[in-house]
Amino acid sequence: MAKNIKAPEALKPHRFCPGCGHGVIARVIMEVIESRGLTNNFILNRGVGCCCNLRSIEVDGLQCSHGRSCASTRAMKLLAPDTCFVTYQGDGDAYVIGLQETLNAAYAKSNITLITVNNSNFGMTGGQMAWTTLPGQITTTSPYGRPVDGPLPIQIPEMIANSFDPAFVARASVQSPAEINKLKKYVEKAIDAQMAGKGFTMIEVLAPCPTNWGLTPEKAIEHVATDMQKYYPLGVFADRT
Repeated sequence: MAKNIKAPEALKPHRFCPGCGHGVIARVIMEVIESRGLTNNFILNRGVGCCCNLRSIEVDGLQCSHGRSCASTRAMKLLAPDTCFVTYQGDGDAYVIGLQETLNAAYAKSNITLITVNNSNFGMTGGQMAWTTLPGQITTTSPYGRPVDGPLPIQIPEMIANSFDPAFVARASVQSPAEINKLKKYVEKAIDAQMAGKGFTMIEVLAPCPTNWGLTPEKAIEHVATDMQKYYPLGVFADRT
């Protein structure tokens, strides 16, 4: 159903900002798809946001309406149950405008894989404050920092793992080679579970956003490894694979 895509597709020049984590995540996904022999049977759907730039990778997929990628992917999976489907979304797309669709997919045990990139802001539209923004974090809409006495950043993987019955839920990071290797193992687990028909799988990935954070790539990685992980611990939250 899909084109014959090889992992090197993810190594081609992309449209993401320098130091952004999206390129690494895309490469990991494509490497897993190739290793599982799914290059001819893979659909990569995209939400609206920085993830739109994945169109630079020549792979079949749908550019979905804002926040509706999980819903669109569920419908496509019903029509092609033997095809591997990944919906790739940012935290704003999946957790704010698309929260209903994300939770519905998990609740219904939809046999799809959601990969969400959490960079704690609305990246594509200028770095506005999001539900994932850290307390005290400065954004274009919180110039004095997100109020520290307000609600804590939203933790959707934990919510899904504790409220529903997903096949696999984890949080990873691209802050180091060791963590990227863990991310790859999580993606392998998620894809294997989907192709075995075990239900909803999800991986959240902490990724740097040097441009909107106003940091160098090196400092942005350091921010992910320290400040972000205080509120977003890495690890597996549900596993019945």
